[in-house]
Amino acid sequence: MDFANLHPYVYYATRYPFSKGQTSNNRISYASSLYLISEGKGVVHTCGRTHETASGSLVYIPAGQLHHWVADSQDPMVHVCCYFDWSYIDRRAEFAHPSKICFDAATLVPALIGPAFPYYLPEHVKVEKLRVWMDFFERFYTENHYTNERSYVRSLKIQSSFQQFIEFFLTFALKEDHMPNPRMSKLLERLDQDLVQGNLKPFENYYRELCISRGYFFDLFKHATGLPPTQYVIQFRINRAKDDLLFTNLSITEIAEKHGFSSLHYFSKIFRKLNGLSPREYREGNRVGL
Repeated sequence: MDFANLHPYVYYATRYPFSKGQTSNNRISYASSLYLISEGKGVVHTCGRTHETASGSLVYIPAGQLHHWVADSQDPMVHVCCYFDWSYIDRRAEFAHPSKICFDAATLVPALIGPAFPYYLPEHVKVEKLRVWMDFFERFYTENHYTNERSYVRSLKIQSSFQQFIEFFLTFALKEDHMPNPRMSKLLERLDQDLVQGNLKPFENYYRELCISRGYFFDLFKHATGLPPTQYVIQFRINRAKDDLLFTNLSITEIAEKHGFSSLHYFSKIFRKLNGLSPREYREGNRVGL
């Protein structure tokens, strides 16, 4: 799996208080799960590792990973938790409830285990501003039932809130190893809007807004997109031009002008370099009849 295939989907989210000394048998969840300890203490055992948890602990258990919880005998923990897949899996034919947990490894159906995240995520971390994390979870609390006609609109709201939480979680968990700098993410949103509206500004305007140097801006930009800024803009415009080549009757000259290329020659040269075909060859080989 890569990031292009990620479509996180939450099935069940709730608050679960443990009793003093309560244990959960060795368990394997078909979906990935996140547990925020909102109060109390406990221990989680998984894959030969033991993590002592307390208020502010955040535990991530990938789908299919055996784990075992033990609550403190005097100050039992409270879980604020959710069960989700990194991309949706339909298990309705096999299980009555979406957050299916297996307590007997011999009965596990490997084909129904949810996908893994493509990069390492820490198993146990401590979070600051616990209330902020709890607020995120509380926005997508849901019953352990599949979505139906009556709950569809509510499910849309829940999934929307969950998507915002996953972005927050990944930015926290991955730092900048695989996630763009948060300031750059906001800048890219505006840059894309400016490109769509035909209102692109000089790059200097964007990096001055971030109060960073030109060189650092270019480094951040490439880390976030994989492309230098100029190449990103060209690729964006070429992709828009492709749509017009396939789905409109505009001439190639008109398309080049529409998308900000200085000449038909330059447009054709860049197009061939990026796609291995001239605009005309691309149109003739892929066009849908109009």
